Amino acid sequence: MATQADVRRIALSFPETTEKQGHFAFEVRHGAKYKGFCWVWLERIEPKKPRVPNPSVLAVRVAGLDAKEILLMADTDKFFTEPHYDGFPAVLVRLEKIGKTELRELLQQAWLTQAPKALAARLRADART
Repeated sequence: MATQADVRRIALSFPETTEKQGHFAFEVRHGAKYKGFCWVWLERIEPKKPRVPNPSVLAVRVAGLDAKEILLMADTDKFFTEPHYDGFPAVLVRLEKIGKTELRELLQQAWLTQAPKALAARLRADART
């Protein structure tokens, strides 16, 4: 079982990563911009009301819609989606259902989707040594 503390520790271990101020969301610097790779799920509890953070669920970027479908088919207890994410390369992850090792792998893949190529290559090279 993973926690938000685990997410924060893992996400911030990747180069050029910051936590977005005032949000439980993590971004990697890509040139002059920051690109998000994981964030707390903002759940729509009541129609036409603002979404509210659900700290037990993490939204995580994936490499594409095929990768999203593979995860969704692999384990419906752990991964799910909602209409808000239709056509968007991200899955929702129930933190209580994912282990820390699998979470690290998932977050690293998410980070790689948003990191600049040179920075991603550096992380891959470091992982091989």
